Amino acid sequence: MFGFIPNFGATELIIILVLALLIFGPGKLPELGKGLGRGIKEFKNASKELKAQVSEVLPNEQENG
Repeated sequence: MFGFIPNFGATELIIILVLALLIFGPGKLPELGKGLGRGIKEFKNASKELKAQVSEVLPNEQENG
């Protein structure tokens, strides 16, 4: 589905950080970082819960099937 996955190196990350600094300013960056971190953490927790639910259901389906 996704044929192209970008490979970010140090140079690209520095450019992105400088652009973010210019766009949002130094006062907003820590707040944006915290929000991004929370979002990633919630996504990981949701994926773990989904994996647990799927692994719970699949063995039951194989026994009954």
